[in-house]
Amino acid sequence: MSLHFLESELIINEDGSIFHLRLKPEQLADRVVLVGDPDRVSLVASKFDIVECRVRNREFHSVTGSYYGKRMTVLSTGIGTDNIDIVMNELDALANIDFEKRTEKAEKKSLSIVRIGTTGGLQEDLPVGSFLISEKSIGLDGLLNFYAGRDKVSDLKFEEAFCNHTAYLKQWARPYVVSANPELLARIGQKDMLRGVTVTANGFYGPQERQLRLKLALPGFNESLRSFRYDSYRITNYEMESAGVAGLAALMGHKAMTVCLVIVNRFASDAKTNYKDRMSELITLVLDRL
Repeated sequence: MSLHFLESELIINEDGSIFHLRLKPEQLADRVVLVGDPDRVSLVASKFDIVECRVRNREFHSVTGSYYGKRMTVLSTGIGTDNIDIVMNELDALANIDFEKRTEKAEKKSLSIVRIGTTGGLQEDLPVGSFLISEKSIGLDGLLNFYAGRDKVSDLKFEEAFCNHTAYLKQWARPYVVSANPELLARIGQKDMLRGVTVTANGFYGPQERQLRLKLALPGFNESLRSFRYDSYRITNYEMESAGVAGLAALMGHKAMTVCLVIVNRFASDAKTNYKDRMSELITLVLDRL
C-alpha cells in the first residue's frame, strides 16, 4: 500500500503548486539546471528558444522552456545545503508524488540535475577562470546524516581517511562523501573541464577558514585539505551546495552533478570578479550537453 503524505508534510498551495518553489508538477522538465543566484536564472533562460513559464517565490526563481528542442527547467536555490534540502525534496515531490492522491507514483521519474556555480580553488595549479567538475563532494554540513540510507550512497573509507588526515573535530557534523552521477559526468565533463573533489562547507567564513574577528576552532584546516590524498583523488575546491545535491539525488534515484567556474584561488592569491562572460560560456556548454 502506498504511503499517504499528510498536509503538514507535503504542503501544496491553493493553486496546486509545491510550497516553496511554487511550481506545479506539469511545469517541471526532466532536465534541471540549478544555480545559486536568482539573477543567473535570467542568464540561463536567455538562451532558451521557448519560455513556457516563469515562477518566483523568495530566493527560488524558475523558468521552464526549451533549448534547441530540449525541455529544461532552470531554478535558483540560494546559498547553502539548507536550501538544497528544500529544493531537492520539492523537485522530487513534483516528479514522483501524485498531488491529488498524496501518494507516491507507481512509476518513478529520474531527473537529470546539473548545478552550475562559482567556487574557490584550493590548489595552486587550478587557474582562475577554469571549469571544474565535482567528481566527488565532501559534505561538512551534515544534511545527509538526517536521512536513512546515508551510508549506502557515501564512500565510508574515504570519509574515515579524510577525518583522520584533517584531525576533524568531533563536535563538527560527520562528513559524507558522494560521487557525481557517472552518466552525467561522462556526458558533460569533457576535455574542456577539470575534475576534482569538492568540499561543501556550511558557511563562508569560519567553515572555509576565513577569519575576521572570531578565532577559528581548527586553524590550519585548509592546509590539511590541500595535502589530503585518497587513491588518485585530491581536494580541489570549496563551495556550499554540491554534496547536498549529489547525496539527496543518489538517495532519491535522480542523476546529479555540479560544475563550477573557479573565480578565486585561495593559495595563488588570484581572483576574478568580472566573470559574466566566462559564466555564460559554461552555461552554454552545459545546456548543449545536458
